[in-house]
Amino acid sequence: MSAPQWQGQCAGCGAWNTLEAAAAPVAVGARQRGLSGGDAALLSSVQEAAEPRISTGLGELDRVLGGGLVAGSVTLLGGDPGIGKSTLLLQAAAALGADQVVLYATGEESLQQVGMRARRLGCTQAPVALLAETQVERILEAARAHKAAVLVIDSIQTMRSESSDSAPGAVAQLRESAAALVGFAKSTGTAVLLIGHVTKEGAIAGPRVLEHMVDTVLYFESDSGSRYRMVRAVKNRFGAANEIGVFSMHGSGLKEVRNPSAIFLSRHEKPSSGSVVTVIREGTRPLLVEVQVLVDSSVLANPRRVAVGLDHNRLSLLLAVLHRHAGIAMHAHDVFANVVGGVRIGETAADLPALLAVVSSLHDKPLPQDMVVFGEIGLAGEVRPVPYGEERVREAAKHGFSKALIPAANKPQQAIASMDITVVQNLADAIARCF
Repeated sequence: MSAPQWQGQCAGCGAWNTLEAAAAPVAVGARQRGLSGGDAALLSSVQEAAEPRISTGLGELDRVLGGGLVAGSVTLLGGDPGIGKSTLLLQAAAALGADQVVLYATGEESLQQVGMRARRLGCTQAPVALLAETQVERILEAARAHKAAVLVIDSIQTMRSESSDSAPGAVAQLRESAAALVGFAKSTGTAVLLIGHVTKEGAIAGPRVLEHMVDTVLYFESDSGSRYRMVRAVKNRFGAANEIGVFSMHGSGLKEVRNPSAIFLSRHEKPSSGSVVTVIREGTRPLLVEVQVLVDSSVLANPRRVAVGLDHNRLSLLLAVLHRHAGIAMHAHDVFANVVGGVRIGETAADLPALLAVVSSLHDKPLPQDMVVFGEIGLAGEVRPVPYGEERVREAAKHGFSKALIPAANKPQQAIASMDITVVQNLADAIARCF
């Protein structure tokens, strides 16, 4: 018997002065357990250990992960409902099962539903152990019993832990469940893959600490109506952040897109005004994308500025620079900018292509179809260099482009075969050379 405070008489047997004070045992959760338990060591004495990679069988996913899964790592994959998160990880689990022991734990679907998906993907014969369970402790027991090298959790929002009385999906449950899985991964060397729900704003649901606890955070992205999917790394302790992998969705599952530049470029039959091709950098991969701008006369007091794939505030800033340093005013025109293929450009290398597309559409003068342009525009009208300039030019040359308009500081030290390179110092110089 136990009582919250001292009592003279035992309520169970009626005896007097038989209760003794003692501290109640506290369940030690994964967050309270130490991972190493060792003494402090000098940084210089720490030996560098190799990190063998486990290939997922999907080259694009391996690229985003930095070369494959790392033993003992925890990866969180988030994305909109129905975008293909479960499909992607089931395909990866099927490929991993050929060489590794894989346990796929689902809390959202029955085993029959997972089997139906596996038949559609053509991987019913894959040696993957399936478990329909929502209690973390039972999943970890099964993982230990199977000696799993890879554990897939679908999804973390459906999991619950015995150390918390909250409902599945609550903040406390998410923290406790994730902490138990992270502790298991670090102590056993099992690679854990978590699927996470997202909010209507697109962020992973739950406390932000969930993203801090894991080693890698991936986002599955797609435009509405598009069959192309992009996996983007926003955090990676074992590889480059902002790396992307591109897939296309088919009836038989997700297929890798080996050459993403080909889907983002739309070669016109004849030169088209307002269209400029640029080279952006996504992680370690250069991508060729097409920036399109439509300039039209406005009847509104405040002309519209619409940017899809570009930062809206950045576009307004660039139009002000265009007026101040090139003498081209846009206060009587609507400007609509779009990046073909649903790509979102987050770097400044698209500044110069965007403004040249504006001038091209305004005067209805197309640029050469075999020209690629990149460069950052400063507030003083100067064309500033961007990182990895030579690699961008070489990527354009591989795709058949023969002309490049780039910042002077990005001029390659050695000539590139079949590539005519023009360097510019400022915006006015770039417009003069093109038009």
